[in-house]
Amino acid sequence: MADRSNEEWSTLIKDKINSVNATAATLPSEKKWTTQDLARTIDHTLLKPDAQVTQIDALCDEALKHNFKSCCVNGVHIKQVAERLRASNGQTIPCAVIGFPLGASSTLVKAFETSQAVSDGALEIDMVISIGHLKSCQYHLVYADILAVVKAAHPVPVKVIIETVFLSPEEIIAASFISAEANAAFVKTSTGFSGGGATKEDVELMKRTVQYKGDGVVKVKASAGVRTWDKSIEVLNAGADRIGTSSGVAIMENRQGSGY
Repeated sequence: MADRSNEEWSTLIKDKINSVNATAATLPSEKKWTTQDLARTIDHTLLKPDAQVTQIDALCDEALKHNFKSCCVNGVHIKQVAERLRASNGQTIPCAVIGFPLGASSTLVKAFETSQAVSDGALEIDMVISIGHLKSCQYHLVYADILAVVKAAHPVPVKVIIETVFLSPEEIIAASFISAEANAAFVKTSTGFSGGGATKEDVELMKRTVQYKGDGVVKVKASAGVRTWDKSIEVLNAGADRIGTSSGVAIMENRQGSGY
């Protein structure tokens, strides 16, 4: 796969767009979600540039209290988060963002940032794609960028943020397909820092694109704008496997959250 030319990628993506548009997603049947079930889908998130040490500790404590899946933070905080979450014995894990929020770092920088985050204790990685390269149809560069991070993170799973707010449906299919081909564990809707956010339509489209890999091989993370219980259920029933939100506590308490 690594030696595909951009012309070969273009042909594959055209075929993929046609096949995805011709098929329906195999979505999970709607279920009655308990607070415990929903909590295990949440990446509890604090990515503000002014996040302070005490706020990071509070994030971890909230995640431990509610048994969230992870705490998602900028790399500078990963050592602190890994230490704070140690008592959970892997129930709640540290997650680091890479190339965040623009995705405009060079591939070498993203790979190094990933290696450092894993060394510091990250057990999941959320990277941002090179959005400009995707929109320029430079698919071979998008693939190489993702693959470099996947290799640098191995065996830690990588979620690929495709920033749907900037993309057409066809570009969402292209980004999701390339991510799956690069062995990403998840495709993820948004950073939350560029407007927009997760919609059930985008989640369904992403799910439909990656399901060719097999059931649950490549998952979908809905992130940004998921601030309530009802919105969480909506994106989960659309095919999301994970939710990224800074409103995890509000969701657990069935009230309106704020933030991203």
